[in-house]
Amino acid sequence: MIFGRPLLPLRQTLTGLVTPGPRMVDEIECVASVLLAILLAHLIGAHSVAWAAFTGFVLMRGHVSETLLRGVMRLVGTAIGAALALLIVPQVAGWLPAAILAAAIVGAIGLYGTLTAKRAYAWLLFGLTFVMILLDKIEHPAIDVIAFAERRLLEVSAGTAACVAVSLASTLTVRRRWPALAAAPAQRIGWHPGAARHAAQVGATLALLPLLHVLFGIPELEQAGVTIMAVMIVPIADLQASGLVPVSRRLFHRAIGCLGGTALAAAILLVAQGSPPVLIAGTCLGVIIGRHIENGGTRITYLGLQFTLAILVTLVPDSYAYAAIHPAFERIASILIGMALLEPVLLLWHWLTPKHEASVPAAASSLAE
Repeated sequence: MIFGRPLLPLRQTLTGLVTPGPRMVDEIECVASVLLAILLAHLIGAHSVAWAAFTGFVLMRGHVSETLLRGVMRLVGTAIGAALALLIVPQVAGWLPAAILAAAIVGAIGLYGTLTAKRAYAWLLFGLTFVMILLDKIEHPAIDVIAFAERRLLEVSAGTAACVAVSLASTLTVRRRWPALAAAPAQRIGWHPGAARHAAQVGATLALLPLLHVLFGIPELEQAGVTIMAVMIVPIADLQASGLVPVSRRLFHRAIGCLGGTALAAAILLVAQGSPPVLIAGTCLGVIIGRHIENGGTRITYLGLQFTLAILVTLVPDSYAYAAIHPAFERIASILIGMALLEPVLLLWHWLTPKHEASVPAAASSLAE
């Protein structure tokens, strides 16, 4: 009896993995979507198969209408962010002050829209896409921005098509027996000073990335940019006078989830010894475990998402002949860089902001990647 109660949540979690119901259906949908996205990405010659798999995973919702809307928002946000990058990035990437300003302004606008707009997911992808293209161009001046944008749209399209196809098939079959709970309708919040302050913190932190590359030559800073934007997506009701506590919690969960996924991915790579069937089976296992944690209804759902993404970035290479652990290590490094830059900005703002400021309650967000 002494050890019975602590083991109860673990026993319930393990039981849930094999209990037919909406949760199991969702996990199977995600596996099917990821596998189909990988197949489509290879068929169309996508440059980053893992990004297509990301898309196939993060878009999945319990009904095809919700999945389709989310997919459209991802495509639209990516397209607008890429279009703006095509106009601006070639002009500013070679001039540090302009690059700093562009990263700060567009990143802040993207996050503010993510926190307050009805189509929040499109705003997130708008900001992420622009920042990633800008930072990649700064690191690789010879890169073709048009080609990069086209590849990213191709990868998102493959993942979206796969996810919508699986969601439609599920909605017409197994979801009739095990329907998912309907998501709360999105609402526009409008002007919100707390969200504006939070977005300004993102802009200030993103502005440090171009400078960091110029001074120290640190590679792959676009992933650090993704970390900075993603962990700042917290419910406005949690911000109050400062987002330090909720954002720090998300950073911690992002790091732990990534470390856990990397550990499992490393074990699978060791067992697989380059065998595609074993790598694919390991991918399926990782997706199921990560989604199960994400669906657990606890405060560590974000950890489950990061666990899965670490699995995908490692076990879904562009060619299975070159599967390796280093993409996961790069992701861990990007999290550490994002944490090292973001935490001092949040701390400084926390100390300088009057503690009597309040925020208007708002619904929680689950948009981050």
